[in-house]
Amino acid sequence: MAEDNNTPVAPEPEQAQQGAQFSVQRIYTRDISFETPNSPSIFQKEWKPEVKLDIDTRTNEIEANLYEVVLSVTVTAMLGEDTAFLCEVQQAGIFALGEMPDQNKAHTLGSFCPNMLFPYAREAVSNLVNRGTFPPLNLAPVNFDAIFAAYMQKRAEQAGATDAPQQLDS
Repeated sequence: MAEDNNTPVAPEPEQAQQGAQFSVQRIYTRDISFETPNSPSIFQKEWKPEVKLDIDTRTNEIEANLYEVVLSVTVTAMLGEDTAFLCEVQQAGIFALGEMPDQNKAHTLGSFCPNMLFPYAREAVSNLVNRGTFPPLNLAPVNFDAIFAAYMQKRAEQAGATDAPQQLDS
C-alpha cells in the first residue's frame, strides 16, 4: 500500500501530447536593415521627426502543425521632406501547434505569435536607432488582438459581400 502512495502516476504519452497544443521552436531575426539616406546633413537639423510605423505579419506552414510567423516592423523618421532614417526588422518564430479548431489556430498564428515576437522586434529597432546615433526610439506596445479582430471582421465583410445575391436594377 505504501508503494501505491509514493509512486507517481505519469500521464500516458498520448495524454501528455494532447495537453501540449503550442510550443515555441525558435525565435530569430530573419532580416534587418537600417538606412540613413540623408546623412550627414540630417544631423545638422533640429530633431522634430514625424515617425511612421508599419506592421505586417505573414504565416508560412513549414509542415503539418509547424508554422513560421514573420512580424515585419518598418519605422520611417522624416524631418520635413527628408528621410532621417528607415529601419526595417523582420522578426520570425517557428511555432508548433497541436490539433485545434481552425478558429483557434488562426487566432494563435495571427495574434498570439506576433505578440510574442514584438518585444524582440522592438528591441532590434531601438538598438538600430541607437547605433545610428539618433535619439532613443521606444515603440509603444501593439494590440495584436485588436488588429487580428479587425482583419477577421474585414474578411467576413468581404466574404459576405461576395456571397450576397446581386440585385439587378429594373
